[in-house]
Amino acid sequence: MSDTVETQVIDPRRAVAATKIPTTIITGFLGSGKTTLIRRLLQNPGGRRLAVIVNEFGDVGVDGEILRGCGVETCADEDIVELANGCICCTVADDFLPTMTRLIERPDPPEHILIETSGLALPKPLLKAFTWPQVRARTTVDGVITIVDAAAVAAGRFAPDEAALATAGRADPTLDHETPLEELFEEQLGSADLVVLHKVDLLSADDLARVEQQVRSMLRPGVDLLRASHGQIDPAVLLGLGVNAEDDLASRPSHHETEADHDHDDFDSFGLSAGELTDLEGLASRLAEVLRRHDVLRLKGVVAVAGRPARLILQAVGPRVETYFDRAWRADEARATRLVVIGRRGLDHQAVGADLGAALG
Repeated sequence: MSDTVETQVIDPRRAVAATKIPTTIITGFLGSGKTTLIRRLLQNPGGRRLAVIVNEFGDVGVDGEILRGCGVETCADEDIVELANGCICCTVADDFLPTMTRLIERPDPPEHILIETSGLALPKPLLKAFTWPQVRARTTVDGVITIVDAAAVAAGRFAPDEAALATAGRADPTLDHETPLEELFEEQLGSADLVVLHKVDLLSADDLARVEQQVRSMLRPGVDLLRASHGQIDPAVLLGLGVNAEDDLASRPSHHETEADHDHDDFDSFGLSAGELTDLEGLASRLAEVLRRHDVLRLKGVVAVAGRPARLILQAVGPRVETYFDRAWRADEARATRLVVIGRRGLDHQAVGADLGAALG
């Protein structure tokens, strides 16, 4: 009679990865709910010490300020780092790598890093940065999570204008006629390890089924899709995917593989400042009319309301406007309204700013 000894073969790549700081890349188009989801994670970290890198399109940062207003000690200032010098996919060497280096070399480095990309960012250039030696040695991409605004998909936000494309195609059949929004949507889905179909409470059952079918058709094999509203997802489902995505670049398609540079000339943004709002009644409808008139893609920021001790957070995707009060104004900060406006190329800053100012009273 002989004894049988079972041996366990350990993948050396996983053994090394276990010593690295896992990093989750959270991407998705403007207003899909990335900041809302991260805010929930910060409030329910599952015992992890989290750090967040927030990237914004344009030079005015709002999302980091919103995250710091979540009201719990896990939102410490030193754990939330803002990159507001353009989309992270275009500033990897200048901004992202030094920021990551500072985080991982802290005396108390985070146990998990969250990266919120700009809504206009391509995920793959960021993924490639994790193959750089100074980052690869200490971190690994736990997974890429793409947040999808289900209501925006249902409204045709990312669908091409078929008539316009047909006209362009007849004029020059050699052109790539995908719209910038459609292309970006495909890029963000094509890099995903997990997709969150967000704001599903805004859709009927039939519309939701149609949107889910459309999104699933654009995913790589094996990528899961979850439904959610208001960022309410168990953190255990989002963190700990263990994908090591930087080792799987080849399976993630990109329209920009052969391009030396990528820019965002199809989009434009500007900041808007104002004093205290005196008429809160009807604010959403007034703003919606302005956003619809100028075809603004995104409006977000902090609003000061006269007579109210707390800040009003304003979020709009197209003409869909949401507001809520978060933390009280601090004694050391000015009670002022700060907004960011994002639209397509050719956005009339002066006209939009004047109309928003009138809507804000």
